[in-house]
Amino acid sequence: MDGNLNRELVIIGGGPAGLMAAESALANGASNVSVYERMGSVARKFLIAGKGGLNLTHSEPMPQFIQRYLPQTRSIGHWLREFGPDAVRAWAAGLGVETFVGSSGRVFPHDLKAAPLLRAWVRRLRANGVRFHVNHEWLGWDEAGRLRFSHGDDDLRIASDATVLALGGASWPVLGSNGAWVSILAERGVAITPLQAANCGFDVAWSEHLKSRFAGAPIKPVAITWTEQAGTQVHRQGEFVLTETGIEGSLVYALSAQLRDAIAREGSAEIFLDLAPLRDHARLLRDLSRPRGKNSLAKHLHRHAGIDGAKSALLHEVLDRDSLQDPARLAATIKALPLRLLRPRPIGEAISTAGGIALDACGESLMLHKLPGVFCAGEMLDWEAPTGGYLLTASMASGFIAGKAAARHLQHRET
Repeated sequence: MDGNLNRELVIIGGGPAGLMAAESALANGASNVSVYERMGSVARKFLIAGKGGLNLTHSEPMPQFIQRYLPQTRSIGHWLREFGPDAVRAWAAGLGVETFVGSSGRVFPHDLKAAPLLRAWVRRLRANGVRFHVNHEWLGWDEAGRLRFSHGDDDLRIASDATVLALGGASWPVLGSNGAWVSILAERGVAITPLQAANCGFDVAWSEHLKSRFAGAPIKPVAITWTEQAGTQVHRQGEFVLTETGIEGSLVYALSAQLRDAIAREGSAEIFLDLAPLRDHARLLRDLSRPRGKNSLAKHLHRHAGIDGAKSALLHEVLDRDSLQDPARLAATIKALPLRLLRPRPIGEAISTAGGIALDACGESLMLHKLPGVFCAGEMLDWEAPTGGYLLTASMASGFIAGKAAARHLQHRET
């Protein structure tokens, strides 16, 4: 009899990385698998992320796909060659959920929902023998090397022959990932890069008028231009949202890693907004130079520049009364409105986190050098990626790697 059948594999964290680790471990011979989750149910962040339409992965070619994980393309590329975007779609199909490619290249379930997919996944894992233990908060190890969990008033000690940690980063802590594992692993000598916000919004010193009147307003279409440290100009078009504290949304998230790092270096970062990206400067200047007659400035901007509401409020944030009457100054500002970003929003509000366990603290199997038999997966590792399916794909890929390696570790222990 294969002794692996009786070996205990404990997976801590019931998000996509942890659940994929369980599935991968089963496929590689493990059968005594338990998943421990701090919250009352698994994959809460996965469910919330799917409320607006679950973005599973992206359809772009693999070379471009891997480049989304700079500067960790070598390590993440290894994960993705084992479990990449096509594997994600095949996995969903195996659960009875077909996918489609949207106009942006992003991949979604046909019903756009996360809940049916998660239910089918958990049901299949249970049917294959995975045991789920919710409301169990991991506290580290005791002096005998057993895993410690808090469960209600109980302090539980669980022996494990291999462990996969898939505890997430520190974003959206209300959904389970609070970063409490950092001190536990740091005390055991595991190299950890400080956690910080990724795919996040930024603070701006708005006037009270803008805060009270336009918080929550979308800005679209709009383009952002930003100059990198090396002098290269980055230009992206899309949309974002004004908030009471600053800006957030997909266009901002796409640049958030570079902007966050620039603020850390220089204290702030200046971007330029093109509020009329579909009109060239010459046309805009010509139209704004037309006589206003009895029309108000607001009506003039609406008629000749397509500017009103929140976009008009942004102009009032940076131009004084005289400048607003000057067509040349007005046109130039519409095409390049300066906006100073003061700081990233707190990590708890971010879509994801950067930092975490240094990738060189693990081998290719994602086993920690300092803690043999302990594997890591998902957002607790030091990598980041933009939204668009890249975060979920790499999290699942790392879980696939860690689960397979943990199952093989159990087999090697027996032999």
